[in-house]
Amino acid sequence: MAKLTVVPTPVGNLEDMTFRAIRVLKEADLILAEDTRTTSVLLKHYEIQNRLQSHHKFNEHKTVEQVAERIKAGENIALVSDAGTPAISDPGFLLVRACVQKGVEVECLPGATAFVPALVVSGLPNDRFCFEGFLPLKKGLRTRMQEIADDERTTILYESPFRLVKTLIRLAEVCGKDRAVSISREISKRFEETVRGNLEEAIRYFSTKEPKGEFVIILEGRKR
Repeated sequence: MAKLTVVPTPVGNLEDMTFRAIRVLKEADLILAEDTRTTSVLLKHYEIQNRLQSHHKFNEHKTVEQVAERIKAGENIALVSDAGTPAISDPGFLLVRACVQKGVEVECLPGATAFVPALVVSGLPNDRFCFEGFLPLKKGLRTRMQEIADDERTTILYESPFRLVKTLIRLAEVCGKDRAVSISREISKRFEETVRGNLEEAIRYFSTKEPKGEFVIILEGRKR
């Protein structure tokens, strides 16, 4: 039966690709990619020769119905993002929802996503956690920050190098500078690094060492 297969791709090291993911990409009638240039590098590495079509946040709302109909008509389509699992802070949700609404089968392969390794190596409780992804730039930011400060669960955030220090400062203002935090960057890449301590120490560290790469912030929950 034709279906949409959501395929995780490596967040860094290309060896993190699974055998099953490689097979699915080879057998698909079409691969939808967040950035065809990025995905082309991955496909070339694994000698996958297949059709690519752009599917990103700027066009997905216009194309999801058409793609869902193509699958319903018999095409097997694979969806990838630039890194990690599609729909986790990446395009994918709208297409999955459209397929579900039309009765189209959707399958998601297990695989890479940045926050799981960062959470595991943080040393912070991981039995209960809240994934927040990227915080809002302006509207709703203060409210979201306060909700995070009051949450007893470990919180997971994604952040860019350009906003990292500012975000840590804001977290310290609402959570207190002594709140424990673990910050991982460049997961599975050559310069992978995890910095652990409290918010005050993290601010001091990244204020003197320029942040580079993509960051995952693991923040301790409020103590009871």
